[in-house]
Amino acid sequence: MNNQDKERLRKAKAKVRRIKIFYIHLAGYVVGVALLLYNLYIVSGPYTNSIISLNLSILVAWTVFIVIHGLNVFKARGIFNKRWEDRKTEKFLKEKDEQTTFWE
Repeated sequence: MNNQDKERLRKAKAKVRRIKIFYIHLAGYVVGVALLLYNLYIVSGPYTNSIISLNLSILVAWTVFIVIHGLNVFKARGIFNKRWEDRKTEKFLKEKDEQTTFWE
């Protein structure tokens, strides 16, 4: 097994690990959402509005985090990846060194 094969194996194992962690996170999310929704269903009393606000805030924040986590795991490319940085650097190097003001 040469170095390229070892590197590919290491990357494949890392990707499988990231996917596994995401699925564990997703399972916890499903259980947590079910419990929070049940809590919203049974809540009553003088602190109803506070409890509902807290539960909805947790639901929204956790949903955002799970979406970002899923995008990072399955997309595997960010908006500002290395290739994008290299293209932008190359573009700026090719441009003239003209001083422009804010208004131009």
